[in-house]
Amino acid sequence: GSLRAMAERTTVLATTVGPYLRHGDGVVEACARAGTDYVDLTGEAEFVDATYLRHHPTAVRTGARLVHACGFDSVPHDLGAWFTVGLLDPGRPITVHAHVRANGRFSGGTAASALGFLGRIPQGLRVARQRRGVEDPPDRPVRLGLGPWREQGDWSLPFPSLDPRVVLRSAAALPRYGTSFTYTHNLVVGPLPLVAGAVVGVAALTALAQIPPVRTALEARVPAGSGPDAAQRRRGHFEVRFHGSDGRRQVTTSVRGGDPGYDETSKMLAEAALCLALDDLPEVAGQTTTAVAMGGALVDRLVARGIPFEVLDDQPRSEH
Repeated sequence: GSLRAMAERTTVLATTVGPYLRHGDGVVEACARAGTDYVDLTGEAEFVDATYLRHHPTAVRTGARLVHACGFDSVPHDLGAWFTVGLLDPGRPITVHAHVRANGRFSGGTAASALGFLGRIPQGLRVARQRRGVEDPPDRPVRLGLGPWREQGDWSLPFPSLDPRVVLRSAAALPRYGTSFTYTHNLVVGPLPLVAGAVVGVAALTALAQIPPVRTALEARVPAGSGPDAAQRRRGHFEVRFHGSDGRRQVTTSVRGGDPGYDETSKMLAEAALCLALDDLPEVAGQTTTAVAMGGALVDRLVARGIPFEVLDDQPRSEH
């Protein structure tokens, strides 16, 4: 009842209460029923798919816009891809390769969300299949590709986050992504020895996360509410580079900023909420993405807040 009352007395509701799979569904339900716009910071794919199945039809009926992942997951990637394809020919097939560099400390909530994802991979895959079974087919072929594996001299590995799923959902809905769209999403790791260490570390953490008592013990090492101090945040930074091509033209763009997990994420969430509340936007309802719901309006807001979207290179490409 309190969640319903909260949703009914506002225009846009923003929530940072994670892990969202544990704490978030009631807020989404309240907003969907009230016709209230909703934004959050989740990077939990299972939560996003589950709320689509449960609440998307209600939100379509009431007019609520439910926009997940309005922080570092997944605003720079979703809007960066949107910005990049806008430089290319929508009448041709488009490919975009994204490479993420990030340096920042994560919070207790982020750690719990990540461990929850690793410990629930089978459940997440099952919910994803259920969602694919009820979603409308995309307006154009969209696919997630692999590679390239190097970026500016460093090794870059496929990163199985929520981000590429969000980008592909935007591409499925908007004509600017070409007659077909292929996207790759990599995390820049560094020299080859770091690649081996990262692969072994992720494999070990995934195995440990399958054991509930161990997962609980790992969560306790980074408790809820903990996070980096101001000095640590000042050292944080990120850059996402996008290499886009339509076969005749190739472009390189970037989205960059300071501390990704706190300082810039705070701007992204706040500006997304303000954008939904105040800006002239497309007519959209139901669970959607930042690119579909806000697009250029949110890009303009972020640029004004010190998160630049830049064209680094733009040149014709030989088709031979």
